[in-house]
Amino acid sequence: MNRFGAFQMFFVFFVLCAALIGSEAANAGQAISIPAAGNCWVIGSAQSEGPRVITRNGVENWTDPESVIRAFFRVERTGEIRIAVRARVESGVSRLEFELGGAARTVTVSNTGFESTAVGSFTVNESGYQRLDIRGVEKSGEIFADITDILIEGEAAGGEVFYVGDDFYFGRRGPSVHLRFEAPAEAGDITYFYSELRVPKGEDVVGSYFMANGFGAGYFGIQVNSLEERRILFSVWSPFKTDNPGEIPEEQRIRLLKKGEGVYTGKFGGEGSGGQSYRRYFWKPDTNYRFLLKGQPAGNNHTDYTAWFYAPETGEWELIASFRRPDTDSYLTRLYSFLENFIPAAGRIARKGLYGSQWVYDSRGDWHELTEAGFTADATARKKARLDYTGGTEGKWFYLKNCGFFNERSEIGITLAREAKGSPPEIDFAALP
Repeated sequence: MNRFGAFQMFFVFFVLCAALIGSEAANAGQAISIPAAGNCWVIGSAQSEGPRVITRNGVENWTDPESVIRAFFRVERTGEIRIAVRARVESGVSRLEFELGGAARTVTVSNTGFESTAVGSFTVNESGYQRLDIRGVEKSGEIFADITDILIEGEAAGGEVFYVGDDFYFGRRGPSVHLRFEAPAEAGDITYFYSELRVPKGEDVVGSYFMANGFGAGYFGIQVNSLEERRILFSVWSPFKTDNPGEIPEEQRIRLLKKGEGVYTGKFGGEGSGGQSYRRYFWKPDTNYRFLLKGQPAGNNHTDYTAWFYAPETGEWELIASFRRPDTDSYLTRLYSFLENFIPAAGRIARKGLYGSQWVYDSRGDWHELTEAGFTADATARKKARLDYTGGTEGKWFYLKNCGFFNERSEIGITLAREAKGSPPEIDFAALP
């Protein structure tokens, strides 16, 4: 081999080595930063889980030794995953334990400015959502640690990684899921929308809104507001677009026509604005509840919307409320159901509802059964901040499920078909209160 050939081989060898070293350096510098703010919850703590501990900055003021900071993220590959955290203490020294997949690593944090602290290597045996638990072992200062980010890299982090970015509020609430119904083409104007709802035992999670009868101007269903309180909720949006009900002009406001016994009525805002009604009623799981909604033009470019609720405990239809909406001349349109979580602290808990026996009654006096529904989800799901959502059918029921970081998922936009019930509900409309 001549000197030129030897030089060529050396040059190729040098380039290959440089490329390998550069690749390793790039991989080492490609850690994915997962914000603690939208992806962590406090578990098993007497300390408040609210804004005092999990804030838009991440984990702050963590002092309770009984609490566990639990983080979720989703990976599509298995193999090694290396974890670090961006953390600090106010003073002293803290020992923190990190657990993932049954393996635990303990680290010490003593820096008072935010720095990246390596936790160690773990093994991801199954792709999908991963749960990382962080425990405070001991501390000499006031807090265990403030944490802004969880950093991951390695083989398991080499594919797509899903987590909540900067959408703190809705990311922690979790994805909402919907059923979209279409009345058959041969139906006349839709005057009534009837459906049934059943929440399986254990799925009645605090923060859940199981919305049964939605329409183009509002929604009607049942909520779990706290361990002590549940509600039947019926709301109608104003045609004036605002999140502040105080901004609605007088002529654009929703008018209350009548309400049932024990029903509160008032205004709502935040996600549109309008008229709201609810009745405190401690409904039970594993029980079929019936919902009836009416929408009919009232003349002078106004439409009246009325909601009734049927509980087996009472054996009769009970009025929730009737509202008049201005700038509207329409029967019922855009029929749907949904399941949402409205308490961010409960976004780590799965819940499921069964939706069935959907029927519409038209202006000609005919019933039509709705056995197909389009499955959709909100922006949190569509932008893949959260992928813990699904929908399907179980016999004569549709079902919706969300939150809890489960791995089952249905494709947004699919059409679901349940078994037909066949016989319409028997309702004496003239006898309704």
